[in-house]
Amino acid sequence: MSTTLSKSVFTFLKALEQNNNRDWFNDNKSEFKTIQDEVKQFYNLVLEKLNTHDDIDKLKIFRIYRDVRFSKNKQPYKTHFGGSFHRTKPRLRGGYYLHIQPNNESFIATGFWQPEKEDLLRIRKEFEMDITEIKDILSNPKFNSIWGSSFEGDELKTAPKGFSKDHEAINFIKKKQYIFTKKYTDKEVLSPNFLEDVNASFKAIRPFFNYMSDVLTTDLNGVSLID
Repeated sequence: MSTTLSKSVFTFLKALEQNNNRDWFNDNKSEFKTIQDEVKQFYNLVLEKLNTHDDIDKLKIFRIYRDVRFSKNKQPYKTHFGGSFHRTKPRLRGGYYLHIQPNNESFIATGFWQPEKEDLLRIRKEFEMDITEIKDILSNPKFNSIWGSSFEGDELKTAPKGFSKDHEAINFIKKKQYIFTKKYTDKEVLSPNFLEDVNASFKAIRPFFNYMSDVLTTDLNGVSLID
């Protein structure tokens, strides 16, 4: 079993980008199936790697077909592959995402994309009470050499209701998402080291996930919210 993605994955996606229509796709359906099988195999290899140091209960590989019903972009197909890896809830929180796209647009991402309303409030309350631990995690040299030293994601323009805009942690509190991303060139994606690099990078997020899982499974007094 190959642990490396072939150049044909990018070749097909580039061709699809230039011919994003149903006639072309149907004419090349058999090639797509071959590419899709290869990509699925790679995602499952990532899953196996993750499960050596984490507990993943689900891999979801997203379909190539776009939902164009409410979009101005009516192109019927995505020009990338994407897949997410879900940690086992309720004990473990956070998730991983792998995005494969040509023209140096590939990346991995991790964190909290759309935290539930209650979880978002709990995170903000934790930051309001004490930001020492999260700042220590973000300032760790090994951590930020891979993921950077600050969160990405959408945020409010000002303090959320019930929080002071002058609080020392306001830059953390006004976030609506808590995301980290790492980009890859096409050459890096096709290299023999890509699988190991993805796994090592995901593994390096663990201090953040351990912290957030602890926050989201306890109340502000540290009492467990799960059995």
